Amino acid sequence: MSKDFVRGRVVKGYRVASGISRNSPYPSGSITMQMPFFSKLGLNLYGFYPATINISIFPKKLTLKNPGFTFRGVKWSENHPAEDFSLSKCELIYKHQIYEGYIYFPHPETKPDHFHDDSTIEVICRYIKNIYYGAPIVCRSRANVFGF
Repeated sequence: MSKDFVRGRVVKGYRVASGISRNSPYPSGSITMQMPFFSKLGLNLYGFYPATINISIFPKKLTLKNPGFTFRGVKWSENHPAEDFSLSKCELIYKHQIYEGYIYFPHPETKPDHFHDDSTIEVICRYIKNIYYGAPIVCRSRANVFGF
């Protein structure tokens, strides 16, 4: 598979982005809270499902190259310091359907908690019906902004 594509499997995340974790400090989810800030900075994510799909690409690792958007010092929560985020346009291919999305990368050096390993990518995308943990999925980034 070329560097524009990576195969992976859907894995369970912390469920904070969606807000469905019992321990989530954000009942509406962190993505819902971040969307207005991203929109003011030039990236409109309205119409996308307000959560992330976590994809293990092990043994490959995510390497941030030239994302389409980098937002520094985003103060989206009163409970945490400002964070840096990078997002890059992508597509998920699941069951022969293509779903528009963005690779979502909260910079670890500014993120307070809920870390993923370098082999897990998070994607904000359109709603995918009947997706499940363990499902095979392909992430395509036409701009080749992330190295795998």
